[in-house]
This record gives sequence, C-alpha cells and structure tokens, in this order.
Amino acid sequence: MAIAMTLNGKPVSVEVPANMPLLWVLRDELEMCGTKFGCGAGQCGACTVHQDGVPIRSCLTPVSSVAGKKITTIEGLSPEGAHALQKAWMEMDVPQCGYCQAGQLMTAAALLAKNSNPTDAEIENALDGNLCRCGTYTRIKKAVHLAARLMQTSNASGANNNE
Repeated sequence: MAIAMTLNGKPVSVEVPANMPLLWVLRDELEMCGTKFGCGAGQCGACTVHQDGVPIRSCLTPVSSVAGKKITTIEGLSPEGAHALQKAWMEMDVPQCGYCQAGQLMTAAALLAKNSNPTDAEIENALDGNLCRCGTYTRIKKAVHLAARLMQTSNASGANNNE
C-alpha cells in the first residue's frame, strides 16, 4: 500500500504494509534513524515524533494512520542543530548516553510550541512519559527553561525557530 505524508517538510510516499509501525517506516524505509526504538510499547518515549505538531509514539502508530499528515522527526527539528532546544540541550550538557534524547527533545518542542514559558510542573507533566535511563531529568528541565528564554529572545529579535 502506498502511503503519502509530509516528512520534515518534504512530501514522501512509501510502499509498505498499512499496519507497519511508523517507527520502522521512518528508520528502515526513509532512513530517519534519529528516532529510536526503546520499549516497543509506547511507554518510554524514545520513539516520539510529531504528527501535525502533536507528539506521538511512532512504535505504536500504524503508518496508514499518518497518510496525508505532517510528520516531524528529530532530523526535522533543525538539521543544523539551531533550534533553541538543541542549543539549550548542549549548553546544559543534558545528554549522557543520549538514547532518549530525540524523544525528549520532540516532546519538549511540542510543549514549547503550545506554552512558551512553562513552569517546572508543566515541564514535568509534559515529559512524564519520556524515560531517561541516565536520570538527567534535572538538566532536561533546566534546558527546557533555557530554550524557552532563547525562543523568547529570538522571537523578540525577529528570528525564527523551526516548529
């Protein structure tokens, strides 16, 4: 079955079984390997991508359900690493093993798109389903706050962050 969608701003079409998980379509068919397989049960958040700006678990999402939708992966957040979250992640030295980071970043990006100045509780609530084996939750929270400030500063100066 041919499934057409917009991936990171570009139209794509794949010929795959309708029930194939989006995660495997992204990784195996479209070579977007930034999205990780974690648990396969939607519990860890490593596979988080955006569907029309909303974070979803790609390991549980049949590719047929994203036909005609806009999908954004970590590669689409900012290929150059220029998104405020990516900058904040590096400045706060968030990654250790790095395995969960794509899912953490994508979930945080969706939060900041809806709420430009989240509280600690709002960040914790939004990222509650994203597990970090290394336990860098405090740095993640600090990075989200820093990214929010960076985004506000760049918006005030007329710069634009993706998504």
